[in-house]
Amino acid sequence: QVQLMESGGGLVDHGGSLTLSCRASDSRVRNYAMGWFRRAPGKEREFVAAVDRSGHSTHYAASVEGRFSISRDIDKDTIYLQMDSLKPEDTAKYYCARGAGGTWRDYAGDYEIWGRGTQVTVSS
Repeated sequence: QVQLMESGGGLVDHGGSLTLSCRASDSRVRNYAMGWFRRAPGKEREFVAAVDRSGHSTHYAASVEGRFSISRDIDKDTIYLQMDSLKPEDTAKYYCARGAGGTWRDYAGDYEIWGRGTQVTVSS
């Protein structure tokens, strides 16, 4: 089964930027949509961004629209989440996930494979 490995998390100042990466162990991930979710302490997991299998169609949560950008490098089996203008409320553990199909979804139940996550902490 394909494995997903996130990286790029860390501690950043309010207003700063980070880029998360998620590399898949198997090229078959190219046939699927991919997404980013996050979970803050004491809160439910929430959708952040998703990209379809082609990389041309994306979707964002309202809370990150205009600040975050999702992309994928099909040849490298890797997706990215560029995060700008970070806020303390963006502090969470971020997870990438492989969708069940090729079209992006914003519901966690539509994702079948998950990474272990990478922590992002934004200082105030």
